Amino acid sequence: MKKAYKFLLNKLPRPLLIRLSYIFKFFAPVIYKGNKVECPVCERKFRKFLSYGSDVAHRENVLCPYDLTLERHRLMWLYLKRESNFFTADQLKVLHIAPEQCFHKKFQKQSNLDYLTGDLVSPIADLHFDLHQIPLEDNRFDVVFCNHVMEHVDDALQCMKELHRVMAPGAWGIMQVPQDMNREETYEDWSITSPEEREKHFWQKDHVRLFGRDYPQWLEKAGFEVEIAFANHPISDEEIERFRLMKSELLYIVRKK
Repeated sequence: MKKAYKFLLNKLPRPLLIRLSYIFKFFAPVIYKGNKVECPVCERKFRKFLSYGSDVAHRENVLCPYDLTLERHRLMWLYLKRESNFFTADQLKVLHIAPEQCFHKKFQKQSNLDYLTGDLVSPIADLHFDLHQIPLEDNRFDVVFCNHVMEHVDDALQCMKELHRVMAPGAWGIMQVPQDMNREETYEDWSITSPEEREKHFWQKDHVRLFGRDYPQWLEKAGFEVEIAFANHPISDEEIERFRLMKSELLYIVRKK
């Protein structure tokens, strides 16, 4: 059963996985009933989470079986709840690139958000476009989310600049990426083209780079100011374990002057 799950997770196209997950979530609370781990997004408790990831970057006990949050989603949610005005501001214009299923419906229902989603192929996105050339006007959005996208695109810096362009002065955003904290500089090698070699070098078959500790400098080159979330109020070790967060992960918040 475990092997079949891992095979489907790694082989099925993302749009199909999204559709199948709507069925699975009805059975998950029964199959994984318990109180050892907790998802702060769906506010459900389980005896454990599911495993997730490619052969190179596989992790145990990280995927919420109900809303499919991973460590990064739960970390972002805690930031939005604890350190931002995302839920309390009177009105925010939000652009969400590659909208995560665990957030999509929740954000849609928020009365204080003018919420727009975009992606190249996602079936839950409002608009479909190439991030290298966003077909939207300058200085429009107050908040932008674009998570785990920059490792897929041909020109990451150009995509970052496009997101900076459509953000209004004073706007903020979250642009998470897989980051190898053991690397000082981002690793790119365009001679690596096969899915198998890309998984070996960049952690996933459809990745074209692996960001290192220099990722904040990429964001700064695109025009952003960058800060680290939870710098003043760190998440406790107890919550890191219960929410199954990645202790070494840094959440960067970008801001446009």
